[in-house]
Amino acid sequence: MLIESFLQYLQHEKNYSLHTIEAYKNDLYCFKRFANGEETFDPHAVDAALARKWIVSLMGDEYSPLSVNRKLSSLKSFFKYLCKYRVIESSPVRKVAGPKANKPLPHFVEDAEMERLLLALETDGSFEGKRDTAILDLFYCTGIRCAELVGLKNEDVDFHAQLIKVTGKRNKQRLIPFSKPLKDVLQSYLSAKEEEIQAADPRRFFVRANGTPLSNSVVYRIVKKRLSETPHLSKKSPHVLRHTFATSMLNNGADLNAVKELLGHASLSSTEVYTHTTFEELKKAYHQAHPRA
Repeated sequence: MLIESFLQYLQHEKNYSLHTIEAYKNDLYCFKRFANGEETFDPHAVDAALARKWIVSLMGDEYSPLSVNRKLSSLKSFFKYLCKYRVIESSPVRKVAGPKANKPLPHFVEDAEMERLLLALETDGSFEGKRDTAILDLFYCTGIRCAELVGLKNEDVDFHAQLIKVTGKRNKQRLIPFSKPLKDVLQSYLSAKEEEIQAADPRRFFVRANGTPLSNSVVYRIVKKRLSETPHLSKKSPHVLRHTFATSMLNNGADLNAVKELLGHASLSSTEVYTHTTFEELKKAYHQAHPRA
């Protein structure tokens, strides 16, 4: 089946994550049900008008413009794949436009609030306290993704050079420098792990109290619990700390391209969303400080 072949292509040739492949699968089968029901899917029967009707149907089902555009992107990628392998001559959805969507500004924690949170965490001398401090500090100081943190191996952290080797999306690797204060926090965690956790997984940098590797969901719960101490935040997730890192870097004069490389973004457009946040901060500072603002 063509959809299944495409999903195999994403996994084996494009090295997409299983989570991303599942999203493509859901999007494409959503379109198939709309176009053909349970019958065999025929890409030659698809045209731009059908794709636009699907978009209208999704909007009628109260999907957000962001979700609709993601589904449309999945459909375009599928037809691009069919063109590549000469199943069809041209994509019928190439010029189909999705609904306009206002990108929400990223949620982030103010620098002063983040420092207060980390200082409060450092008073917890337990293994979990030191581990959670290391996790939050690592997110804040490097901007790595949750899956990247979970996948860290002991050999990925070079304390001598103060560099972390991160394996990101599509198995792309990048090096991220880290500071002396973060080095001290990470080493304190490792000391606690060596002393208190007898059966720790020898491959993984971060582990649970029983020695098993952390999962994305466990890290999410840890971060949510710790960020609950900042009640004004409407979102409390590892990605908020990634946003906090990027916003803090740009607010303090970092080059946009440098932040792009540190975050592991494929294109600059993904990083540019943070310039809107920093501009909002500039406006706020202006209105607070200028006598005629």
